[in-house]
Amino acid sequence: MENSVFAMLLLLVMVVSGEQCLKNNYVYKGKITRRKENNYSSKSCDLYTGKWVHDSSYPLYEASNCPFFEKQFGCEKNGRPDTNYLKFRWKPSHCLLPRFDGGDFLTRLRGKRMLFVGDSISLNQWQSLACMLHTSVPQADYKLARSGGLSEFTFPAYNTSLMLLRDGFLIKIVNKKVGRVLVLNSVSQGKSWKNFDILIFNTWHWWLHTGRKQPWDYIQDGDKMYKDMDRLVAYEKGLKTWARWVDLHLKSTNSKVFFQGVSPDHMNALNWTAPNARTCIGVTQPLVGATNNAIVEHNPAERIVEKVVREMERPVHLLKVTPLSQLRRDGHPGIYGIGRHRLPDCSHWCLPGVPDTWNHLLYASLYS
Repeated sequence: MENSVFAMLLLLVMVVSGEQCLKNNYVYKGKITRRKENNYSSKSCDLYTGKWVHDSSYPLYEASNCPFFEKQFGCEKNGRPDTNYLKFRWKPSHCLLPRFDGGDFLTRLRGKRMLFVGDSISLNQWQSLACMLHTSVPQADYKLARSGGLSEFTFPAYNTSLMLLRDGFLIKIVNKKVGRVLVLNSVSQGKSWKNFDILIFNTWHWWLHTGRKQPWDYIQDGDKMYKDMDRLVAYEKGLKTWARWVDLHLKSTNSKVFFQGVSPDHMNALNWTAPNARTCIGVTQPLVGATNNAIVEHNPAERIVEKVVREMERPVHLLKVTPLSQLRRDGHPGIYGIGRHRLPDCSHWCLPGVPDTWNHLLYASLYS
């Protein structure tokens, strides 16, 4: 009798527990598995709010296994003695971001063509992705070809190509009688942007150049010619020209279009609050602990990018790399780039490094 009562009580407990279990979990192939809340595939997930955390399993690849990237990005090869900057992983506040899987990425890219369009920051990201994929499948052959401003990295076994088109402004610079003219109302190489499965655009840094580094003499806006104008105003006009082209020419295509947010530099410590540091030189630690939204001022150029993308007819995914990259004051080549002490580099990024995270977020965004 006692055994019978005990068995009935046990059955009752199991039923109640099972009901509660099913409320908080789901059944998969006959097993009760805990539901993953707010994973990266959730549309409500914000991948870009979070913090950098130390991860001893990083970096995702060794620089020595990527013989093809530019010398200016190879900080270890150029003699940088500290390695702590390699050991940080981006952790979103409310999302589960799985570890980057280059083999899966390549499988999904099979038969597809990807094009990066932009300046040397795009080169930074393109070479980062090439390294991440190559080291994921080191047995797979690759080919690298360059012709003028166009570079192509291919994986023949996957029929996949990653291409880079160098284009610092996305709009035209033409030679006229008065000199070199930056034409705000006309895109530069629109025909070259067509027929790709994935496009990642970027422009910003060249808009600030003056003096000998400035590649134009006048700015043309419609029928008016200017010797110069507010660079943020010019930037917004140029971006709107690019946006109109995308809305018109890519609206009916299946291409996935991204815009890489503004990559911050760390040339002036007044802009990023670093005790005892005037530039990125000698800085070996990121800003760790606080979330990016709590400590980073919104970049005015990034605000323009967000505004233009938000107003577009065709959906474009913005890779909001600005705030999370602002925290990585330690991630630049500094004196371990090609300029060394004479021209320290606080604009580009070491590889392995921060652009790997941009590509991790690109991967998550593409296949969410």
